Amino acid sequence: MTDSKATALILDRLFAVIESRRGGDADTSYTARLFDEGTQKIAQKVGEEAIETVIAALGDDPDAVAKESADLLYHLLVLWAARGMDPAAVWAELAAREGASGLVEKAARKPGGDHDGV
Repeated sequence: MTDSKATALILDRLFAVIESRRGGDADTSYTARLFDEGTQKIAQKVGEEAIETVIAALGDDPDAVAKESADLLYHLLVLWAARGMDPAAVWAELAAREGASGLVEKAARKPGGDHDGV
């Protein structure tokens, strides 16, 4: 089920491929088509994939969770690219939270923020 050589670095490589598809032929590239459809459509796809991941997680098939999670991460990376974000900003945010209690970190945020900590 898992490739022992696969690491989170795949996300950086995938992001580079996603960026290379910007302005590409929407007839031959799904990623280029998503860019053409815009941020609203991409965000919708992130939501759909998140729901599909949750549904898979409630089932009994770990492979389905992995596949849906991969779809979710792909669409999230496309969303970041569409918004001009660099994944390094997210990695830095995660690093800043590393080792901190999720409850303490969440309590330190501004009121009104409804985000989960690590």
